[in-house]
Amino acid sequence: MENVKIHETAIVDEGASIGKGSRIWHWVHVCGGAKIGEGCSLGQNVFVGNRVEIGNNVKIQNNVSVYDNVYLEDDVFCGPSMVFTNVYNPRSAVSRKEEYRDTFVRKGATIGANATIVCGVTVGQFAFIGAGAVINKDVKPYALMVGVPGKQVGWMSEFGEQLDLPLQGEGSTTCQHTGKVYTLKDGMVLTGS
Repeated sequence: MENVKIHETAIVDEGASIGKGSRIWHWVHVCGGAKIGEGCSLGQNVFVGNRVEIGNNVKIQNNVSVYDNVYLEDDVFCGPSMVFTNVYNPRSAVSRKEEYRDTFVRKGATIGANATIVCGVTVGQFAFIGAGAVINKDVKPYALMVGVPGKQVGWMSEFGEQLDLPLQGEGSTTCQHTGKVYTLKDGMVLTGS
């Protein structure tokens, strides 16, 4: 593991793949089947399961458990104490390990502190999940979601600021920080330069 920093209190099981330049902080546990990309940061008390794939430049803040069947693409941000699940209807007395549902968090998405992502959903690229939101259905790319259950209240730029676009209909706006043009058409945000 090239140029990987692992704190002495962390446990990285044999077989885990960790990309160069990644940092593993205090009391982290990475299971042997996990695949973690380059330049990632796993904060204090993070758990990463066996059947997990994490892309490059992913930031996972303190107290997050990334359970089996969760897939994080490049540049994903997971805020402190946010929650993933992998069983839809858990019961302590009923084993449902064969019923795990895949959860996908696409490139550049942000999940705020204390948010919950119910298993089996896809969070679209550059979507923004507000702190404390509960996501129980797929999220469109660039969507801004808040509340319980999560409800779309706007659109977010790749820079991480709310776009001046209507929720529905059509429109176009330019990010003042990057100059990137965002166009709303047919319920989806498209980008150009």
